[in-house]
Amino acid sequence: MEMLFGFVVLIICLLVGVRHGGLGLAVISGIGLVIFTFVFGYKPGKPPIDVMLIIMAVVTCAGFLQTSGGLTVMLKYAEKFLRSNPKQVTIFAPLTTWFLTVLCGTGHVVYTMFPIIYDIAIKQGIRPERPMAVASVASQMGICASPVSVAVVSVVAFLAAAGYNFSVLQILSVSIPATGCGALAAAIWSYRRGKDLADDERFQEFIKDPANKEYVYGDSESLMGKELPKEYYRAMYIFLFGIVVIAFLGNMPSLLPHFVMKEGAAPQPISMVVVIQMVMLFVGALILLTCKIKAKDVGNSQVFRSGVVALVSVYGVAWMADTYFANHMAFLKQFLGEAVKSYPWAYAILAFLTSKLVNSQGAAIAIVVPMALNVGMDPILVLSFISACYGYFFLPTYPSDLACIGFDRSGTTRIGKYILNHSFMIPGLIGVITGCCVGYVIAHILY
Repeated sequence: MEMLFGFVVLIICLLVGVRHGGLGLAVISGIGLVIFTFVFGYKPGKPPIDVMLIIMAVVTCAGFLQTSGGLTVMLKYAEKFLRSNPKQVTIFAPLTTWFLTVLCGTGHVVYTMFPIIYDIAIKQGIRPERPMAVASVASQMGICASPVSVAVVSVVAFLAAAGYNFSVLQILSVSIPATGCGALAAAIWSYRRGKDLADDERFQEFIKDPANKEYVYGDSESLMGKELPKEYYRAMYIFLFGIVVIAFLGNMPSLLPHFVMKEGAAPQPISMVVVIQMVMLFVGALILLTCKIKAKDVGNSQVFRSGVVALVSVYGVAWMADTYFANHMAFLKQFLGEAVKSYPWAYAILAFLTSKLVNSQGAAIAIVVPMALNVGMDPILVLSFISACYGYFFLPTYPSDLACIGFDRSGTTRIGKYILNHSFMIPGLIGVITGCCVGYVIAHILY
């Protein structure tokens, strides 16, 4: 009974915290910690310090990338690609937003792409809902395929803490094809979704008003034709170089410095958790010194602010979750261990539901991955179902989905009468299910 009451406290804290955003989730978790410690008498767990440090290094570097203009260059190339293939925007737009997230480690890059995708679709007579909704979904799926995302670096750190030495490249060898195939499958389904604009009575009625027609077909901003400073390009190349270095070193541990960790033991290579932090800080320093930016401006960048919120959110929610689960680990090992062995997909469902509860892939991983590894779950299954950590499309409350609806001036991307029948539901389910199936096959073939 005590375990059940504790679980209720955990869920209530998550639900209340999400209503107040990422920082709210962190501090509301403090209420759960106090109740667990002073009321239930649980021994406090440990906040994931290694994960927090690696997140801090990554978001700092990403902040320097955005402030230096390197991100703007990536967006310009993405727009050029889409405008060169306008009739296939439903397929190429989600693949582009997925790839941008893979490069940058954050799905927030999609906000700049929405008006571009809309402009291309509406001028080609393509229902904007088709490319825009799936582009929003694909941008979030790319998080688990990025070597510099909170989600991936958290998985690396948690696996290392549990004694499993998986390199970043090994994780990406599963997550990149899994999430990429998921995004592509969702895009293919979206290719003919909904009515064509010419046959959509609701849309045709709306544009009968000349003012509405001007609003729908009005001009959009574009990066095409704009001359960008050479420092912008330099920053992008430095950042991409950093990603390549991390992937290379992660797959070549013999090149890492070796140290004696315990007296009498053989020298061991330093942890990739430490290497990622070093490389990210080094890349940020190179951008600062060579690209004419001010360090104080980085703190105002959208990527940095969002990353700090994710950092604090992971801090609070992971500490609270660890406190609860660690005090019931004997039962969980017996119950969940057998359940996962008999029904591996149960872990995927748990990760999906947790992601929806906390509205964050990084926070979901901080809750479910340590618990799963502690109960003896095969780490290969953790890699197999990494796509399941994206479940917050289920209710259309995530900022990127709401922004997508706002940028679609045609009104075709929308929330349905019954809430769950919104534009992101089916692309999201197709993407996640496909990603889990592909990930399961690839992980078991490779490892």
